[in-house]
Amino acid sequence: MKLAKILALLTLATTAAVIGAWAQQGAAPAPGKAKLYNTAKQKLLDGKQVFSFTQDRFDPAGYCEKAKHYDYTWFEMQHSTLEFKDIEAMIAACPSSAAIPMIRLPDAQEWHIQHATDIGVLGVIVPTVDDVERSRSAAEWALYPPFARRSTGAGQAARIWGVNGINYHNTINDNMLVVVMIETPTGVQNAYDIASVPGVDVVIIGNHDLSMFSGYPQEDDRYQALVKKVHDETIRAGKIFGQASAKYASGPFSYDARFFQNGPSNDGYVPPNVADTSAPPPGE
Repeated sequence: MKLAKILALLTLATTAAVIGAWAQQGAAPAPGKAKLYNTAKQKLLDGKQVFSFTQDRFDPAGYCEKAKHYDYTWFEMQHSTLEFKDIEAMIAACPSSAAIPMIRLPDAQEWHIQHATDIGVLGVIVPTVDDVERSRSAAEWALYPPFARRSTGAGQAARIWGVNGINYHNTINDNMLVVVMIETPTGVQNAYDIASVPGVDVVIIGNHDLSMFSGYPQEDDRYQALVKKVHDETIRAGKIFGQASAKYASGPFSYDARFFQNGPSNDGYVPPNVADTSAPPPGE
């Protein structure tokens, strides 16, 4: 009887330790701990905003030029014909660029997230998250055990980031940035549960789609009430809030958002044929 109680207590202690470690995913590094090599995540943890450019076609030269100037790259796979081999080749073409590579995937399937992490991205963006199950999938396939269920692959990720004495396997969980998008009224209602999933770092509004799914124009008070609810629930869960549209980087409807698709570069650079760097890609 005593042995059974001891075993039960040990099991509870182990479970609590794992849950506690999970909860630390997305928290700021402890004092004295090395800065993250995911510089976009580090900026977020330092309370700063991050902006990107959107890469939706195979163009290594164009990608490498733009990647010199931004916090991160939003590789677009939900609404483009890019394939993993295309993104893999672009990342390999300039692996030390300033812009941290991230992919918006079409869903939260295991094989999509594992492919993304194996080719060297330091962040995944999962769209249309309506419930805790999809949010949990986003995190569990992006992070290694004991926190989650990412398996070890033979992609280029470790060769790119495991340099200068860095152990990729031991550091990537801290450096991986997991972003989920809320784009429907259903997602808004479940915002706190979605944001509370251990391993999820950032919750952002898909501004155009939330307007489409709700039927409210973005200028409508009812639309802004939905955005504010997601903001409030995200902050209550201890996570970072963002909006896809960089036009909300400031102003009364920003709600202190810190993560955006597109937006200004870090040095004044403007990509060719772009009139408004804060505008979303066409159709979004």
